[in-house]
Amino acid sequence: MSSPMTDRFAAPRPVPKPGIMDIHAYVGGKAKVEGVAHPVKLSSNENVLGSSDKAKQAYRDAVDRMHIYPDGKAGILRAAVAERFKLEPERLTFGDGSDEIFALLCQVYLEPGDNIVQGEHGFAAYAIGARACQGEVRMAKEINHRIDIDEVVKCVDERTRLVFIANPANPTGTWLSGEEIRSLHAALPPSVILVLDGAYAEFCSDPGFEDGLALARTAENVIVTRTFSKLHGLAALRVGWGYAPDHIIAPIERIRPPFNTSIPGQEAAVAALFDDDFQARSLALVEQWRPWLAQQLGGLGLEVTPSAANFVLATFPTTPGKTALEAEAFLASKGYLVRAVANYGLPNGIRITIGLEEQNRAVIELLREFMSR
Repeated sequence: MSSPMTDRFAAPRPVPKPGIMDIHAYVGGKAKVEGVAHPVKLSSNENVLGSSDKAKQAYRDAVDRMHIYPDGKAGILRAAVAERFKLEPERLTFGDGSDEIFALLCQVYLEPGDNIVQGEHGFAAYAIGARACQGEVRMAKEINHRIDIDEVVKCVDERTRLVFIANPANPTGTWLSGEEIRSLHAALPPSVILVLDGAYAEFCSDPGFEDGLALARTAENVIVTRTFSKLHGLAALRVGWGYAPDHIIAPIERIRPPFNTSIPGQEAAVAALFDDDFQARSLALVEQWRPWLAQQLGGLGLEVTPSAANFVLATFPTTPGKTALEAEAFLASKGYLVRAVANYGLPNGIRITIGLEEQNRAVIELLREFMSR
């Protein structure tokens, strides 16, 4: 009887390992539409204010060093993150965005047949990383688009290695309190790593919210990840970081690509990290227009999920002519790109990034036109 290995050797051309071709490749938010030269992109939760002027200057200043390799340990950025967040620098790791850290965690901890647990509407990168390692992905049922701790715990068994929680979550915008996160952590076996993805953490101002760093400092099985792509507006530079105990960081560092963050990326990130004015303006814009956009969408008869991120999720009816996909197409035809999220198990949902005032108002007027047709 043949085995998968012998079948691969006998194949007439290279064959990927089992399961790779069953993975659905990540699809980002739309950036262009036919017939529109410069569409307004509200599909990827980018910072609509752009980037910090200080970060831009740091990027320009790095241009004369493009011929040399970056510091593989990201020394200047390591020191800056440690200073800013009062963290131990040796307990940090840096990635090509936080996505790379998720993939590295899966490579370190998953063997074929192991599993990860995430919310049923969880970020696609978690599942891609797990399946690339021939791991199983378990989706915990969410209640009102919100992680339910009991449902997560039900999915955990002796082969669970990682539990991924985005807080606030993408694409829903919902969040868990610090108390809820600690309760979830207490319910997990000590062998299971709780991954707290804080890509949108800066946007949640509720007093009950905690970013997880204090928990990661004292717990043996928690890693917190952050990114410079959202609040800091450095999505093109791909810089993320993680904070965890030494015994989690050490194996990640052993397999991390040696030069995975660039000199311009590191230096722009340092400058952005200490540009308090840009951060304050970015947060103020979201805090002003997020409730307005939610209220206006609700006024159009759409169900809006309460959000603590820089976007809102609206649920459309299933009535022909009023569906989410039709709304997305209508807005695109008018030059406004938003994100339908059927691939996240939300076939009736559209995620809309908080834009500038004129952009937010235009989206509402266009949707009013769409809903009244």
